[in-house]
Amino acid sequence: MGIFDAINIAASGMGAERTSMDVTSENLANAQSAGYQRQDVVLAPAGQGGAFQQTLAGALSSPTGLTSAFGGASAAPQGVAVAGIVADPTPGKLVYDPGNPAANAQGYVRMPNVSSVTEMVNLIDESNAYQSDVTAMQTAKDMFTAAIGVLK
Repeated sequence: MGIFDAINIAASGMGAERTSMDVTSENLANAQSAGYQRQDVVLAPAGQGGAFQQTLAGALSSPTGLTSAFGGASAAPQGVAVAGIVADPTPGKLVYDPGNPAANAQGYVRMPNVSSVTEMVNLIDESNAYQSDVTAMQTAKDMFTAAIGVLK
């Protein structure tokens, strides 16, 4: 593991959580927009096309879970990346509003499948994860500063 790997991993997490917060904010903004479909962010290990089980198996196959200078069995950690933004397939509820231009022939409007409570909980969770990445980055920086201080 290189000297900047911890910072790069934390930075990738910060970017992924920022994207998640943006999507959650968009969901909240469109919670009352007829025809809107809730969006979800899909995260995956950065730089690796495999599934989680493959990544875990690779990490468990070497004693440290990391690639060493002498040749390890698994790849070095690279953080997280946004694999995509997908629509939530859950159907929205039907509301009777015959005066709405989006109403069907029976007078019902399909409202978004967005729950404001769920989205606020997601936003708090994403904010806490972002703060954890900031703390991890600050801790890595402090450790590097202390190591350089020892070398003086």
